[in-house]
Amino acid sequence: ELPMPSLLHPMLPLSSTPKPPANSPAYDGPFAVHSTRTKSLHTVAAVPKTTSETRINKAEDDYHATVKALNSKGRFPRKSLGQHYMLNSEVNDQLVAAADVQEGDLVVEIGPGTGSLTNVLVNSGATVLAIEKDPYMAALVTERFSSLDYVKVLQEDFTKCHIRSHLSVVLQSRMNSSGVKPKYAKVVSNLPFNISTEVIKQLLPMGDIFSEVVLLLQEEAAVRMVDSSLRSSEYRPINIFINFYSDPEYKFKVPRTNFFPQPKVDAAVVSFRLKQPVDYPPVSSAKSFFSMVNCAFNGKRKMLRKTLQHICPSLEIEEALVSAGLPSTSRPEELALYDFVRLHNSIVKP
Repeated sequence: ELPMPSLLHPMLPLSSTPKPPANSPAYDGPFAVHSTRTKSLHTVAAVPKTTSETRINKAEDDYHATVKALNSKGRFPRKSLGQHYMLNSEVNDQLVAAADVQEGDLVVEIGPGTGSLTNVLVNSGATVLAIEKDPYMAALVTERFSSLDYVKVLQEDFTKCHIRSHLSVVLQSRMNSSGVKPKYAKVVSNLPFNISTEVIKQLLPMGDIFSEVVLLLQEEAAVRMVDSSLRSSEYRPINIFINFYSDPEYKFKVPRTNFFPQPKVDAAVVSFRLKQPVDYPPVSSAKSFFSMVNCAFNGKRKMLRKTLQHICPSLEIEEALVSAGLPSTSRPEELALYDFVRLHNSIVKP
């Protein structure tokens, strides 16, 4: 969970909102407003304007719009919910472009906040299912898009909701209104950082209903999830999990100055292109496979013949490793995804 600024100012009316010093784009306080955008490490083209923008009067969400929206509900960002609101509409454009959102797409957004990303998704022609845990923010987004029948807001905790049921209801309504049913939905979200790993574990095995998951995450976590280099201290079971179910790609960095309140670390956007179930690595049981992987990493510095001997005798583990072209003394950080697959299929009986 990202730390909040040490001093969280009360929400002020716009007339008394603090302004950054003149000619000082480097100002980076919690209420920073930048007249010049910080360049990201990678550039993603913004979504071009289309006729779908006539669906709603487009108003860019910036610092003032965000504060005004929060003031309307007497709210301020809640640390317990990991709330950090996006102030830069260009980043939202890039986030939607990274997901290649097209007219007619069905998009799930987790934690819409004040609806700034929702606004860009709508103007890209998507039908949006927004899931917001905070009842005040859910009410704000519902009110903001109340005139649009292609935005549905659910006041629920995403990690506990039945997303398949909700999607089927939205798809049914889409069939009734347009006669066209998208084959897969997408997830596009400026995700509350404190639930990112939990949400990824929940979403990635859903390749049968989602084609792509594009998330804004803490940069450190984003790099860790995409880079699955062996023999790295950051190599963990989550890397095996992510590559089992998806093809991840680091898209671009988002400096911390784009958020309110400003966190102490930068963020980054990652795309997870989900694999279809038929394309998963061939294991007899995903449950037993990940159970084996987790056990292996419980003793990360120990040899696999020791950490997995509760599954089968050490000698069989050594033989399985050698037959896979690996040293009999291998440790978990030395095995890539398909090395673990071969090991599992050799030592775990169906």
